[in-house]
Amino acid sequence: GMTKFLLEMGAEPADVLCNHANKRWLKAMDKMLKASPYGQNTVVHIGKDLWHFRSLVFTNKPDFMIGNSYGKFIQRDTFYKGEAFEVPLIRIGFPIFDRHHLHRMTTLGYEGAIYMLTTLVNAILEQLDKETKGMGTTDYNYDLVR
Repeated sequence: GMTKFLLEMGAEPADVLCNHANKRWLKAMDKMLKASPYGQNTVVHIGKDLWHFRSLVFTNKPDFMIGNSYGKFIQRDTFYKGEAFEVPLIRIGFPIFDRHHLHRMTTLGYEGAIYMLTTLVNAILEQLDKETKGMGTTDYNYDLVR
């Protein structure tokens, strides 16, 4: 699913967390991660909850996190620690009830892959725009590069 999609794009997941997974799923994930050069340092967590995920986000400071609407509370917590610590949330999954019509967006098949890729790239560009708005210091014009 999502982890394989990220690996195929060259992303290096720091942590993968699945609350309701079993050991067979864990074994399949480990095999997939070991087969990719981008999954060598990924840690898979099964049977853990959002509180555990929150501690992982604060400890590992990933570039972004992917999850449902409940992830926004983790994003807020990282932001309140300081803007430099904020970890943006990319809303993909279920439930998504804090954004209009995102619950209707498909994540399966070709159309779903295009939607997920567009969502991921736009979230990264949005974060880049946030981080490069210092007048005369970091205000690079990435609009010309895109």
